Formats: sequence, structure tokens, C-alpha cells
Amino acid sequence: MTDDEVTAFIEENPKFQLATINRDGTPHLVTMFSGLVEGKIAFWTYRTSRKAYNLARDPRVTCLIEAGTDYFELRGLMLYGTVRSLTEPNDVRYVGSQVVRRMMGLEDDDAIASVVGQTAAKRHAYIVEPTGVASWDHRKLT
Repeated sequence: MTDDEVTAFIEENPKFQLATINRDGTPHLVTMFSGLVEGKIAFWTYRTSRKAYNLARDPRVTCLIEAGTDYFELRGLMLYGTVRSLTEPNDVRYVGSQVVRRMMGLEDDDAIASVVGQTAAKRHAYIVEPTGVASWDHRKLT
């Protein structure tokens, strides 16, 4: 994919797989919903989650976004990077609002604030700072 196609693909797909590194070196892989902050993948999670512990110890991540069912429809990207951790309550609420907006398709700021307010105090937020991207688009193979 071109850089513009990568950007558009990230913007079009709010769900991604996040890989962090467990203490024993094995990958911890989970599906997450993302927001976009400064054009970068942003997410939040409970402070006591396995991924939060992993990220506190080692900020390296791999993010996978993919689409398509048939072979010649497959497209996706693997984004390598490190996370910037956000713990300040206003930052956590901001990232949470971006995630909820995309995840639930909400536009009403009051509705978003209500959803975010219910769990923000128990969460940390993260912004993925990319260090590399690998992408593919099998639609271009035909």
C-alpha cells in the first residue's frame, strides 16, 4: 500500500489486533478498538489489564489491521511501534472519547462523555508511535 492508502486503511478500520510482550517473552494478542490522535492509533485499557502491565514493562507493540475474506480481497497492515502512555485524567478521557466515537459511531458529545465517564478513572490511554509498517493488498495482484 502507498502511504496514503495506509493512512486511509487505518482511518477506515477502528478495530485492530494488539500484540504486547508478556514477561516470559511470549506475545499477548487481543482485539482492540482504536481512536485516532494526531493521525496515530490510540487506545485505552483498564490499568490492571495484562496489556497495561506488559506496556509498563516494555512499550513495544505490533498492531494488525486486516480486511477481506477471499484471497484476492485480502489487505492489511502490520504497524510496529512503541506506545506513549497517557495517565493524566483529561488525556485518558480524550483518548477514550476518540475510541468510543469510532467504536459506537456516536457523534453526540454528551452521549460520548457519558460512556467515557463511566470507566475513565480506571484506565490508562496509549498512543502508538510507529517505527515501521508492512502492508499488503491482494486486490492489486489481479
